[in-house]
Amino acid sequence: MTPEPTEGQTPGDGKISRKTLLKAALVAGTVPLLAGGGVALARDAGSGGKPLAPTPNCDDGDGPTHDQIEGPYFKPNSPLRTSLITDSTPGVRLTVSGYVFGRACRPISGVLLDFWQADTNGAYDMSGFAFRGHQFTDQSGAYSLTTIVPGLYPGRTRHIHVKVQAPGSSILTTQLYFPGEPRNNTDMLYDPALLMNVRDAGSGQQGTFDFVLNIAQNPTDPPTDPTDPPTDPPGSTWKSGTAYKAGDRVTYNGVAYRCTQAHTAMAGWEPPNVPALWERG
Repeated sequence: MTPEPTEGQTPGDGKISRKTLLKAALVAGTVPLLAGGGVALARDAGSGGKPLAPTPNCDDGDGPTHDQIEGPYFKPNSPLRTSLITDSTPGVRLTVSGYVFGRACRPISGVLLDFWQADTNGAYDMSGFAFRGHQFTDQSGAYSLTTIVPGLYPGRTRHIHVKVQAPGSSILTTQLYFPGEPRNNTDMLYDPALLMNVRDAGSGQQGTFDFVLNIAQNPTDPPTDPTDPPTDPPGSTWKSGTAYKAGDRVTYNGVAYRCTQAHTAMAGWEPPNVPALWERG
């Protein structure tokens, strides 16, 4: 059996990827973020200080993150939070963290990640919002989720559901899996490309996973200054910078929308662009 590549290696060659060097630099705080989410790396400079040709992909050999079915247990209107547990929540503690990149290997800030999962007994809360929550990547494109290891239920291996959406882009719906699970071999939905890197951390576990969205990130595109005031079309009550809660109603370009998840609006998250936050009607 071929061993799983370690995090940051391109499958089959053992080389350290551009993405991993970028992540290490971000964590160390040794490189500045550029406008538009790019990162200035010393290794990007060729001889004579000339920039090297941009790396065309940030996929470590397997392309953008694979999508998977939503399943029967998704609910809209999840709360904005990075922790799905309290001190008294039963189960093995788990943190999942990582970055969201585009195809040009640049991190993306302001990405919506909406997580949902089973409890330690394998049950989903369909009456409330236990083990459900959404968050946004920070300026470095990073996210972090505090939860528990989900329980098993018939027919499935352990997994965590997530919807990922960058500003103005389509939604990626997928699932994250745990290595070494016996049911990985029998679950028809299991995809090894969606395996997290998981290690023990005291009495709990720590997992990492980086999402690569199918976004071109053309380096010649001028960056958008998020401080520039939005130019909303006539007939719009939606405003950037406004804190909206689930159920709030706005109009945009003469069309009515209802907020499905609490958030603070920003340029790029206009209602027609983010169906995860707004629905027509």
